[in-house]
Amino acid sequence: MGKTVTVDPGTDQANEVGLDPDQQAALEALDRLAGWAGALRWDAVPENVRERLRLVLLDTFGVTVLGARLPERAALVDAWAPSPGPVPVFGTGVETTVEAAAWLNATALVSLEMDEGNKFAAGHPAAHGFPAVLALACALDTDGPATATALLVAYEVAARYGRASRGAPGLHPHGNWGVTGAAAGCAKLLGLDTAGIAAAVDTASGMPIAGPFSAALDGNAVRNEWMGASNVAGLAAARLAKARIAHATGIAAHSLGGLLGTFDPVALVEQLGLRWDIGLGYFKRHASCAFTHPSADATLVLRARLHQDGLADSDITGVRVTTYSMAAALGRTRWSNRLAAMFSIPYVVTTALLDGRVAPDGFDRSREDQFAALAERVEVVSGTEFDARLPDARGAAVELTLTDGRVLRHEVANPVGDAAHEPFDHERTLVLLRDLLGDEAALQRAVDCAAALPEARSVRDVLRVLATP
Repeated sequence: MGKTVTVDPGTDQANEVGLDPDQQAALEALDRLAGWAGALRWDAVPENVRERLRLVLLDTFGVTVLGARLPERAALVDAWAPSPGPVPVFGTGVETTVEAAAWLNATALVSLEMDEGNKFAAGHPAAHGFPAVLALACALDTDGPATATALLVAYEVAARYGRASRGAPGLHPHGNWGVTGAAAGCAKLLGLDTAGIAAAVDTASGMPIAGPFSAALDGNAVRNEWMGASNVAGLAAARLAKARIAHATGIAAHSLGGLLGTFDPVALVEQLGLRWDIGLGYFKRHASCAFTHPSADATLVLRARLHQDGLADSDITGVRVTTYSMAAALGRTRWSNRLAAMFSIPYVVTTALLDGRVAPDGFDRSREDQFAALAERVEVVSGTEFDARLPDARGAAVELTLTDGRVLRHEVANPVGDAAHEPFDHERTLVLLRDLLGDEAALQRAVDCAAALPEARSVRDVLRVLATP
C-alpha cells in the first residue's frame, strides 16, 4: 500500500492515510482541479467563455421548459406533490424545495434528448450540474457573478471527469461521472475552500449510478431519473463537505474506475486553466440521442436530393447506415415509446425521411404502420473508419437504394451543432427554440434570464419568471 496526504476540509491539517497508488493519483489530480475551481472568479473568465455560458443557459432554460410540457412530466410533478419553497420548477407554475426542483428540472431537461452535450466528456456536463447549482442559488439568493462562476465550475469539473472515465460496456453515462460537477458547483456556491471542494467532489464520485444503457433502448423512464439523482447527490456531497463530514480518499479510482470502467486522473488536469470544455460542446437540433444525429443529418441531405428528382420514400428499397460502433448499437426497428424511439437510428432515419425533421412531436402512434414499413428497410452497421476518428469526429454515412437501382450516398464527419461543424450561435439557438416552443413569451423569458443571470443582484428574482407555465 502506498501513502498519500489528504486534507480534512475543516482543519487544514494533513493526515497520512494508507491509500493505493490509484487513489493517490486521483487525489493529487483532484487537489489541483479543486484549487483551480476554488480560485476561479467571474471577472477573470474570458469574454468568449462568458458568452458561451449564456448560450448554454439559454438552451438549458428553453429545453427544460419544453420538456416540462410533456403530459407525463405534469403527472410526475403532481405525484411528487412538492412542498412549497423558493425554487421554481421551470414551466410548471410550481415553486418548491432545492432538492425537488433540482430533480424535477434535471429530468425535464433530458426528457426530450435535446440538452447540450460534450463529445469529449461523452455525455452531458450541463445537465448533470446546472439544475442543482441553479436550485441552490435560488435558495441562497446569491448574486449572478457567484452563480455564473459556480455553473462554470460545475461544467468544467464534470467534463473533466467525463474525459477521465471510460464506462464498462453497457453503462449509460447518466448519473455517474457527472455527479462530480453538481458537487463542485454547489460547493463553490457554498463558499467552500479548495479542500472543501475536493472533499465534495470526491464524495460525489463515490455516489455513481450503474445504469444500463439498455434502459434507454427499452424506453425505461428510469434513464431520465438518473439525471435527477445526480443533481441531488451532488447537492448532498457539497453539504457533507460543508459540515466537515466528507473527506477525500480518491474513491473515484475504485468507483468510476474499477467498478464502472476505467479512470485516468491525468485527464482531470490536462490544460487546466487553458482549455474551457464548455466551448467544445454541442447543441442538438434533433429530438434524439446524439449518437443518431450524424445519421439524421446525412438522411436530410439525401431527402432533399430525392425531392429534387421528384422521388419519395416509396421509391426507396433499402437504407444502409454506417457509423461508429457505439451508435451502430442503436439499430432496433421497433420501439415501445418515445424514449426508445429516440434511441433508434431506424426511427430517426425514418422520421427524417417522412417529416424532414426529427422533432419532439414526430413520435405519433397513429403513424406506427407507416413508420414500421420504412424502418424495417433500415440496416445499421459499424465502420472501423468512423471508430478511428473518435472522439474528435462522430460521423455516419447513409446510403439509399432506389427502385431504379441507383444508390444515393452522403457522409458527415460531425453532426450539425457540434463545435467542429456548424456550431450554434445565439441566433441559430433562438430559431430552434422558437420552432420547438411555439411560444414567443416563453422564449423571451428564457432569453432574458440567460442574458441577465450572470450579472444579476438576485438570481432568485431572475429565475422565478421561468416557473410560468
